[in-house]
Amino acid sequence: MKRILSLAIYITLFVGFVCGQKNNPTEQVQSASWQRYTVKGEEFSIELPTHPAMTTYKQSGWGFRKDRRERHLGAYADGVVYTVVSLEDGDPRGALKAFIEGIVSSSGWDRTTGQDLTLNGFSGKQYLSSHPLGGTVQVVATKNRFYRFHAFGANAEDPRVRQFFSSMSLGKKVEGIEVSDGQGIPFKPTDQFTPSGLDTSAKILTGREVDRKAILIMKPEPAYTEAARQKQITGTVVLKVVFSSNGSVVNIRTVSGLPDGLTERAIDAARKIKFIPAVKDGKFVSMWMQLEYNFNLY
Repeated sequence: MKRILSLAIYITLFVGFVCGQKNNPTEQVQSASWQRYTVKGEEFSIELPTHPAMTTYKQSGWGFRKDRRERHLGAYADGVVYTVVSLEDGDPRGALKAFIEGIVSSSGWDRTTGQDLTLNGFSGKQYLSSHPLGGTVQVVATKNRFYRFHAFGANAEDPRVRQFFSSMSLGKKVEGIEVSDGQGIPFKPTDQFTPSGLDTSAKILTGREVDRKAILIMKPEPAYTEAARQKQITGTVVLKVVFSSNGSVVNIRTVSGLPDGLTERAIDAARKIKFIPAVKDGKFVSMWMQLEYNFNLY
């Protein structure tokens, strides 16, 4: 399955696929468990509340002199999703310009909030989301990379959002816990850090029963297995899952699968999804969702 890069996709994912009522205000709490993370070969490090999920997409051929890589990292905690997108591009400044042009035409962002920024000598831009829950995105171009740092679920003045962005570091020499492709560590409240309003009951609701549906922020796409590619298998994997109240995708059931490892690839991708949980009566709740993953050979 060939993957075509599109900065417009980044923009639409930021605002989620469902808009709804604003959640009741919660006490702003910072977790002492935040740690600094980085990726081998990348030029960034940043603090996150939990070990992030990561997916790396590789492109070869297409006239490129070397493989190109696009990485998506995501972590969820206490009603906020934090994501990092890294794009290895021959023209990072061009990618930055294309992103900014996309912001202007996107209904999810307030282009009047645009601010120039400089991080470790590299220039970029910041925008604020028009969604009632609040969101902030900062985009920066280095010599070899285009980076997009995004926090959704709280406004820019929230202490957690401020910690996320103030911890950003760019350069050739960055330190932190190395992240590799994987599901990361799901957010699990502890006695020291229990988000206000978290519903710990086992009841799973449907979309019609909640006051605000789950808001999808990061949905990694699965890659073909070599066996499926050789056999030219195409089709759709349909999964029924639970978007849990603690921000994890659980109870994954296969409604319609595909052979040669494609169903397993879809399940692995589903586990890396990052979202804001659904809300009922001012509390985060779990809800059923149906996911579809299309496998096509172009």
